[in-house]
Amino acid sequence: MRILSSTALLSAIVIVATAPVAPAHAANYATRDIGDWIVAASTDQRGCFLTRAYPGPRGTTLQFGLDVDGGNRLTLLNDNWSIRAREQLRLDFSLSNSAFPRHMAIGITAQGRRGFVTDFGTSFPRSFAASTYLKVRRGDVPVEELKLDGSGAAVAELRKCVDRQRAPGTGKAARDGSARIPLDPFASSITRDSRK
Repeated sequence: MRILSSTALLSAIVIVATAPVAPAHAANYATRDIGDWIVAASTDQRGCFLTRAYPGPRGTTLQFGLDVDGGNRLTLLNDNWSIRAREQLRLDFSLSNSAFPRHMAIGITAQGRRGFVTDFGTSFPRSFAASTYLKVRRGDVPVEELKLDGSGAAVAELRKCVDRQRAPGTGKAARDGSARIPLDPFASSITRDSRK
């Protein structure tokens, strides 16, 4: 399970703070609405994120970022929260299919809102996609309870966006080998010697 250190999480704050302004031209991926979710490419072209804004009275915004290297970040932002930037705390995260007790989170301020960011292991996106809810607690105090309906389709689109980041302009994942295979392997400009 790959978990970022608090230093690495703090560096991810920059990405989270700028994520919602990702241009549509990033790796030729146009921002898409998938039900209540918005999927967009990161401005640094190292991954993509999905966002969902929940209505009041709490008005929490959830962002989930997935990087081309498999790393991920979960961010919750809320105008009402008093958490301080860089404050480190342990929170209990529960999905309908898994739990992450006393998991490290770091306070942030992004788009003028306060919240926290954390990361999980590589299996988390699959669990997130299959879950119907996310609950967060601070000891005995409930922090947030969010429905994740439509997260399966949103994460599937998120993965498509990340694949586009891996192979910009092709629309295919780099891992399928298409980027290294020339369109005409027999053209005279190909320098490989097939006689060896």
